[in-house]
Amino acid sequence: MPYKPISSYGIIGDLQTAALVNQDGSVDWFCLPRFDSPSIFGAVLDEKKGGHFRIAPAGGKVLYRQLYKPDTNVLVTRFISSQAIVELVDFMPMHDPGRLHPSWLIRRVRAVSGSASMKLFCEPAFNYARQGHEIEVRDNKAVFSTPEIPIQLLSPIPLNKSERAAHAEFTLEESQTLSFVLGIEGNDFMDDFAVNEDAIDHLEEETTTYWRRWLSKCTYHGRWRGTIHRSALLLELLTYSPTGAVIAAPTCSLPERIGGERNWDYRYNWIRDAGYTLYGLLRIGLFDEASRFMGWVQERCGELAESDPLQTIYAVDGGRNLHEQTLLHLEGYRGSAPVRIGNEAYTQIQLDIYGALIDAIYLYNKYAEPITAELWKSVRRLINWVCSNWQRDDRGIWEIRGNPRPLVHSKMMCWVAVDRGLRLAAKRSLPCDQGRWLTCRDQIYEEILAKGWNQGKHSFVQSYGSQMLDASVLMMPLVFFMAPNDPMMRSTVDTISQPLSKGGLTVDGMVYRYAPYDPNDGLSLGEGTFNVCTLWLVEALTRMGRLQDARWLFEKMLSRGNHLGLYSEEMSATGEQLGNFPQAFTHMGLISAAFNLDRAIKNQSPDS
Repeated sequence: MPYKPISSYGIIGDLQTAALVNQDGSVDWFCLPRFDSPSIFGAVLDEKKGGHFRIAPAGGKVLYRQLYKPDTNVLVTRFISSQAIVELVDFMPMHDPGRLHPSWLIRRVRAVSGSASMKLFCEPAFNYARQGHEIEVRDNKAVFSTPEIPIQLLSPIPLNKSERAAHAEFTLEESQTLSFVLGIEGNDFMDDFAVNEDAIDHLEEETTTYWRRWLSKCTYHGRWRGTIHRSALLLELLTYSPTGAVIAAPTCSLPERIGGERNWDYRYNWIRDAGYTLYGLLRIGLFDEASRFMGWVQERCGELAESDPLQTIYAVDGGRNLHEQTLLHLEGYRGSAPVRIGNEAYTQIQLDIYGALIDAIYLYNKYAEPITAELWKSVRRLINWVCSNWQRDDRGIWEIRGNPRPLVHSKMMCWVAVDRGLRLAAKRSLPCDQGRWLTCRDQIYEEILAKGWNQGKHSFVQSYGSQMLDASVLMMPLVFFMAPNDPMMRSTVDTISQPLSKGGLTVDGMVYRYAPYDPNDGLSLGEGTFNVCTLWLVEALTRMGRLQDARWLFEKMLSRGNHLGLYSEEMSATGEQLGNFPQAFTHMGLISAAFNLDRAIKNQSPDS
């Protein structure tokens, strides 16, 4: 089975784990029991060894169409032929958020019109295809056994077995529905539902209602409502509800360049990404999710000694050891090796995370509810750490694998950390070392203007003394470090907006994070444009009042989403989605850009 485009997948989940479902009806990525567990289906990383679970028509010419039930994460894949129209409904039942429960996948196949010959093929490959399994088929049940995690497939029809798989062929008559249930063996609750179509009807309706009720809290009603809603649903789907952690993406090692080595594991909670995600959710009125994450933050801060820094990345349960491993037995997506699990970036110093986190806490206090005294103690300790350490070199937002350096974006976000701490303290009359913080904030500001500006480039650059452009400085007006119409900021935006061929960072309006032909980041050449950087440019143009330019760039960006409105981390120059998919950071950027652009258009023209 050949590799499919990254953009050809939809996602389902239950706030503990997630599965990628292709337009052809194949589940090609699924980890149990949680996001960062070893995969049981991993065909996206090795089409031959990875394992998959497909339900699809048995043959003939078929058109594939995929959509979500409106305002939900219930995925519908449609198979359309001259003989029949069949719908495959995939979802994971939603239970009480905040409580651990066994995850299970329900796949319901329905003949809308006509009758269709169908095939089912389920071949797991446990522990990233490193572990074999026993298979036992008893009539309508297949059990795939390993010592660590036995799973079962419950079926309304008899199953057959081959060496490593369960399979079946069946005819689906018009108006007939058959449901297949996959999950960890020993889940009595799952067993009870699997034999009862009426009960599964209820589960589907219950799950649909859950997502619609959740989304009804969204306060955004602007012109890009559909985009905002899909992004919000995705961000919620990437939340690990038992702790409130937010993962960066549900996949690992999908490449940033086909055949390249920039393949990373994103199934963890980045302080930075989660902070920005919190900002996105707060902007549209989704406060409960922010409260859950605040609890997670407080737990992490409570683990620190007085002078310890935060770790850059954590496991969803707060685990700190994310040791990186290379899986040599997997070939990688379309031959893109190495395949990595774990992420060594957890050992890095990345100074920008403090600005992202404390800005999110400041906004939470402003829009949701006042923060607790205990959380303020943690915030104060973190800001004091920033005041003592902001002059250090670091590896920053892009997690460079080369030598640390004095990165302009990192220094700017240290300024944000101290500035938001001062604002929060003033707003709430909270105790702090105000004199030290004011001195530090102003010192950072003066140093960035003196050392982060390159007169020859007419732009802020990646690091002090560098000639390299970096799209992360587009955030300056977004975090109120620079006025959007300051001549230095206008010049920076104009310089970065130039095509790559003329010394800028863009191609057809898409923005590279830095020059791909000379990255100087400790890795090989070549990667795609960075979706969130394109969205930062949209926001910078919006704040500068260049609304027509911003809107055109944003509309072009929307045209590059997949058929479901989902985005990966990067985009090739030809519009192919690259990197881990779907990515929270990109969808946070979509929410922020859409919200602020819509508001600016309304303010400019009240009748629009």
